[in-house]
Amino acid sequence: MRFPVVTVALILINVVMFFGFQKAHWDGRGFAVNPSNTVHYAFIPYKLTHLGKPCGQVAIVEPSGERVGDKTSEEPQCQGKVETLQTTTGEQVRQRVARVVDKTKPSVWLTILTAMFMHGGLLHIGGNMLFLWIFGNNVEDSMGRGTFVAFYLLGGLAATLLQTVLGSNSTIPNLGASGAIAAVLGGYALLYPRARVVTLIFIIFFITVLELPALLVLGGWFVLQVLSAGSQVGAHASGGVAYGAHIGGFLFGLLAIKLFARRAKDHYVEPRLPVY
Repeated sequence: MRFPVVTVALILINVVMFFGFQKAHWDGRGFAVNPSNTVHYAFIPYKLTHLGKPCGQVAIVEPSGERVGDKTSEEPQCQGKVETLQTTTGEQVRQRVARVVDKTKPSVWLTILTAMFMHGGLLHIGGNMLFLWIFGNNVEDSMGRGTFVAFYLLGGLAATLLQTVLGSNSTIPNLGASGAIAAVLGGYALLYPRARVVTLIFIIFFITVLELPALLVLGGWFVLQVLSAGSQVGAHASGGVAYGAHIGGFLFGLLAIKLFARRAKDHYVEPRLPVY
């Protein structure tokens, strides 16, 4: 097997984005990221499903046109409107609320890409990069370097689209490489279903290690994502794990891997490292 240049490069890009672009730093309790860059370049589903309808900051403008203040709208589909406000003297004043469009905000299409390379914390990026290193090298070897880049990015796009479908009105920033990596997991499960994965098993107070087929381990992981996504249906979205992205990426990997993999080996007997 050739050295996995692309897999290593993807890991390095994610690490550089985390510590360089997101300015991750130790704050005494853990690694915190710069919220400005992180939120600014994260993907927001609402911006894709409602193109041209920004939400967030609005300005309070007098009928004369004078801007007198700002506030954050609670409505996703907030548009210019008229509000009646109560002054400190009890007088009611009608003020026009106008949208403030931030010209510095990146295109939603750019954020789809940048969000794939940003993370919310050290455990987030650490877990994702571990999975990418464990399974990415064999998938890269099965299709070549340039093709693997396309497969990875398209997998991340598929993950983003399904997450958007499941939460089209969500204004919660989405970020992380897990959708693209889920595509790698789906591809690996189909290419090397009998490959052995060294897996940590927790049985009440006991921990043991078993070598299980990749199809069983990764298939079990996928079922957990589906069950977890189902538990979120109808619940108020307040952040957390984007299970829809995991499902979308994994399904893309299963369905598309045969179109990309041209040099897949018949089997792998080398055990993979622990995944959980």
